[in-house]
Amino acid sequence: MAFFSLLARVGSFSMAARELNVTPPAVSKRLAQMEGRLGVLLMNRTTRRVGLTPEGETYLLHARRILAEIDYLEELLSSSAAAPKGLLRVNATLGFGRTHIAPLISSFLALHPQLQVQLQLSVDPPPLTDDAFDVCVRFGEPPDARILARHLAPNRRLLCAAPAYLASHGIPRVPHDLMRHDCIGIRQGGEAYGTWRLSLGRQTHAVKVRDNLSTNDGEIAVNWALDGRGIVMRAEWDIARYLRSGRLRQVLENYSTPSADIHAVYPQRHQVSARVRTFVDFLAAHFEKSAIRAEGLAPDW
Repeated sequence: MAFFSLLARVGSFSMAARELNVTPPAVSKRLAQMEGRLGVLLMNRTTRRVGLTPEGETYLLHARRILAEIDYLEELLSSSAAAPKGLLRVNATLGFGRTHIAPLISSFLALHPQLQVQLQLSVDPPPLTDDAFDVCVRFGEPPDARILARHLAPNRRLLCAAPAYLASHGIPRVPHDLMRHDCIGIRQGGEAYGTWRLSLGRQTHAVKVRDNLSTNDGEIAVNWALDGRGIVMRAEWDIARYLRSGRLRQVLENYSTPSADIHAVYPQRHQVSARVRTFVDFLAAHFEKSAIRAEGLAPDW
């Protein structure tokens, strides 16, 4: 079941062979043996990819549930162990994961040498049905009640631009002014692209902005703003140092945007996992110390 779940996740014999440290023909033979024993075809083969048949989808659904229950049982029995051990799989967003989470994982592993940690960075969070990750570090409200979420740090989305851009194009005073400005779009997650929502009291303005530049990478968008190419909406953790140095200037300060608070999310079955619990506690303690040092200001990363 673990073999089939892995093969379904990576989608190719060669990638599965690399993960299992075997040859692609060995993977193909093992799948054929499974299908021969069950008497059904579980996967359709092409020259590059494999895809699930209806019978394969049914097998995968139940296999992942059974594997999760086995994992839960083992964690429940070993939760009293003094030191966490085993494989910890972490997912985070591209820029924040590279700049903040990766260094923390290095420090965490130094404290817990019996652990192995895999970090993968992605624009969008993995689907809840995917068994590829144990902990995901994400922005905004948790998307589903079936997962547990630990609030790590408050975080605001801010509108800002380079002083040179504002000097030549003027400073927006109300949300509607954004429609005549160059705005830098970021295509990430499931949010409505190209529409910025700003609130003041009980009133919310949905502004369809003009984006001469757009990208799915937040760091690139910030660099364009630094070059004076327009106004960008970005999380405070990513732009705080530029606001303090004066390279970027916040606009429409009185208006609030959708929350971008930082959470560690993980499946409910991992709530007794020593490695997950220890890692999430480590993250929470670090962000709490950062907030205390900042004394209510944006942390200096």
